[in-house]
Amino acid sequence: MQKLTDTISKHVKLTKEEQVLFGTLWSAKTLEKGDYLLRNGEICRTDNYIVSGTLKAFCINADTGNEEILYFAIDEWWATDMESFRKQEPSMYNIQALEKTEILQINFHAFQNMLKQIPSLERYFRIILEGYLGALQKRIIYSHIYDAEYRYLDFLQNYPLIATKIPQYLIASYLGISPEFLSRIRKKNKIH
Repeated sequence: MQKLTDTISKHVKLTKEEQVLFGTLWSAKTLEKGDYLLRNGEICRTDNYIVSGTLKAFCINADTGNEEILYFAIDEWWATDMESFRKQEPSMYNIQALEKTEILQINFHAFQNMLKQIPSLERYFRIILEGYLGALQKRIIYSHIYDAEYRYLDFLQNYPLIATKIPQYLIASYLGISPEFLSRIRKKNKIH
């Protein structure tokens, strides 16, 4: 819980009373490698903060049967299907642990009550959403404008920790290229 509180305190200050209330609303959960946090068709009932570990969010391409990686999430990041959580409707994708992962969860109703009782957290979650939307916007633009090599080098520069934790075939899926093509890019740039 302390890691989440410390992360939030970088953006907003909570009173002692707010910190106590905040701490009562979250529950800890452990996912083992391969466990699903969310499956396509389920309602995303919790917002999830990663204390430690790695998750991938993905869809299955109906035509090819391949995983299409939407995002990765590591320590001190969030992993939630925001649309499913917000509307309490079935998710369009899966979230799965790539390694043992410790998370903190808050359910939808507790989250809504938390924002009413601790208004300063509205600012914190707005900042988180702005960061997420900015990264999503950049990814969409880059996928249309830049070639795979540029996107890969940008990925390495912006997400060096993820690049060391995630298998190359998943990074290739995230970039929308084949593992073989990624291998050629790595060889050309002498990346090991």
